[in-house]
Amino acid sequence: MQPRLQYLKNQFKKPKVIIITAILLALSLWFALCLSRPLFSSPTSFVIDDDAGQLLGASIAADGQWRFPYNDSVPEKFKQCIIAFEDKRFEHHPGFDALAFGRAIRQNIHTGRVTSGGSTLTMQVMRLSTRHKRTILNKIGEIFMALRLEMGYSKKEILAMYASNAPFGSNVIGLDAASWRYFGRGPDKLSWGEMAALAVLPNSPSLVHPGKNRLILLKKRNLLLNRLYKQGIIDSTTAKLAAFEPVPEKPVALPQIAPHLLQRFKADYKNKQQGLTRITTTIKTSLQQQVADILEQHHQVLKANDINNIAAVVLDVETGATLAYAGNISHREDPEMESDVDVVNAPRSPGSTLKPLLYASMIHDGLILPNSLIADVPTQIAGYHPENFDLSYDGAVPASNALSRSLNVPAVKMLQQYKYERFYDMMKKAGVTTLKQPADHYGLSLILGGGENTLWELTGIYAGMARVLNHYDKYRGKYNAADYHHPVYTLAPKEELALEKNGLLDAGSLYYALQAMEEVMRPGDEMLWQQFSSTQRIAWKTGTSFGFRDGWAIGITPKYVVGVWVGNTDGEGRPGLTGINTAAPALFEIFRLLPAARDWFNMPMGEMVKISVCKESGYRAGQYCNNTTEQFVPKTGLKAAACPWHRLVHLSPDEHYQVTGSCELPENMVNKSWFVLPPSMEYYYKTKNYQYHVLPPFKASCGEADYGNPMELIYPKENAKIYVPLESDGKRGRVVFNAAHRQPGIKIFWHLDDKYVGETNTFHQVALNPSAGKHKLTLVDASGNTISTNFEVLDKNK
Repeated sequence: MQPRLQYLKNQFKKPKVIIITAILLALSLWFALCLSRPLFSSPTSFVIDDDAGQLLGASIAADGQWRFPYNDSVPEKFKQCIIAFEDKRFEHHPGFDALAFGRAIRQNIHTGRVTSGGSTLTMQVMRLSTRHKRTILNKIGEIFMALRLEMGYSKKEILAMYASNAPFGSNVIGLDAASWRYFGRGPDKLSWGEMAALAVLPNSPSLVHPGKNRLILLKKRNLLLNRLYKQGIIDSTTAKLAAFEPVPEKPVALPQIAPHLLQRFKADYKNKQQGLTRITTTIKTSLQQQVADILEQHHQVLKANDINNIAAVVLDVETGATLAYAGNISHREDPEMESDVDVVNAPRSPGSTLKPLLYASMIHDGLILPNSLIADVPTQIAGYHPENFDLSYDGAVPASNALSRSLNVPAVKMLQQYKYERFYDMMKKAGVTTLKQPADHYGLSLILGGGENTLWELTGIYAGMARVLNHYDKYRGKYNAADYHHPVYTLAPKEELALEKNGLLDAGSLYYALQAMEEVMRPGDEMLWQQFSSTQRIAWKTGTSFGFRDGWAIGITPKYVVGVWVGNTDGEGRPGLTGINTAAPALFEIFRLLPAARDWFNMPMGEMVKISVCKESGYRAGQYCNNTTEQFVPKTGLKAAACPWHRLVHLSPDEHYQVTGSCELPENMVNKSWFVLPPSMEYYYKTKNYQYHVLPPFKASCGEADYGNPMELIYPKENAKIYVPLESDGKRGRVVFNAAHRQPGIKIFWHLDDKYVGETNTFHQVALNPSAGKHKLTLVDASGNTISTNFEVLDKNK
């Protein structure tokens, strides 16, 4: 035994043996590692399918080829056709078919030229992977790589690789792309004749394809059908009928049912750089097409006013799934329309669409009750001068009514009380990502569209509000922070519930916000709601940006959220471009496409308490409120302020005058509860609320009680910075200063920088032309009451 071992050792020391051994080891290593990872790395088309797996759209790959991503499913018809035509022993050989290879050699020798390659489907997969030229050496390499491929992959996987990467003529790669490009259908819906036509194409794709040598293609297709018949794969009737089917004349355009969603998917993919470039979306094709038709119909009307763009989103509330995504109209033939721009994901001024969020936030924090009166008077805050859309004022308006009527001044007053910094943070938590500047950059304008939002995120927030209400009973009064999330267009596995005691906004405050949004009698332009009558209960909000650049409408039901945006992508404003006029009609038409919800949002009783509320002020009933009602409010309402405007007043026996102890005996006084608004609020409130009674004046022999100054400056406020307007002829105009007095008909004497400039009674307005610089305005009434304010006139030329 020992001599034999010694002999082997000596043999392996010989150079020839060492070289042979090294070569064998190198070949073994090459064989083990000859397959590249991945086998195919060519860029693929971006493809989106609807929720049923039907094609919505696709884009050409980066290298100019129609190449759909790898599909591990191969239709049985294609399997039978390609095996019968290319590799009849595919299921049995190890990757190399010696019989077929020998036959090919004999044919080539007999004809004197290469007429057959003898390659198996496995070898063709390797040639497609390596892209080597057709040489004898490369053919040998393909044989070994095919053997290695068969060792690592199943026959099904190899066939899928072939089907996904074989050339089908022109710039079409893969069965899926070929099926859609040549027949306008997916491969699972092709007939035997159509599938046979595709199966013969990879054999010589540059010579024969639809649009080129169609007679040769027809002949090859029929020969394959005959072969399938002889092999018993199809019967004679099927073969004859299939032979009568025409072959396609030229490639057809792929569906473009959701082009902007395809564009969105491409952008999202490039950000992530992972996953396949084909996805199954949550889009419902029928609804998508109907929504697109509605937008096109409205566009035909809107374009007469040079309003070129309109977009819409439909969401499922429960999942946040996008059921329809129309990023714009589709008019690629007219570049001026800019219809390629996806407005669903474009930051735009949201107008008033954030007001429901502020209303709910203030109720959530106990700052107001649902119907608390909010001041609606001319307002200037640090140079910011908000105005209502109709340029009128109510003096004071219930918060719910301010929301349903979308009044701007009360919204700014509410944000001033809530603090814009807190609202900014709350918006971020709710899912807003478009506020790129710090809170101070936006200030109070944030509530009127001073920031930017997208239709995508706004509809997501509204869906989150509905989701919280839907889940309140389901989660037994607890909250899931994940209920606020962006919409999705592909469904991901559900995350594990993480319920918390408190939510971003409690269900009670959200309930009242949606109740205000459902209010149907909307004054002013919003009485147009009657045009949109629907069998559905819908909570909805419109928005219009400054300069009439954006019109918004977003609606909520327990099942769906619909959002519509109207405007011009270049930001051009147009007269009449308001949410109620342009976006709301489309919103309600889209809702008519959706199944009506059987139930409405339930009041979250576990979140509510019943308290006594002042009917006139909407605040918690105070000591002197004698007209009250019981109302369910969120628990935070317990810390809301008591009514600040009811007070006890002392009247003369005939109740015509106010009196004090200095002029009337206490036993003769009539003590009465009185609803008294501040002078500026009262000035406007009494003109629209005839049931409001102004306080009687003080009896002449009485000194006024310390109930505060009966006079108030409405404009300008302290430290205001103002401009003097220019007239149409370019000359300097005048500024109208405005005051209110509790006592009707009393005279007010006006002084500018201690110089008398005039007097007023009944209507306290003066028009002045102060020079640029700092000034002091002083008012004195006939009773000697005085108020003054400092302001600065800015020079527009500086």
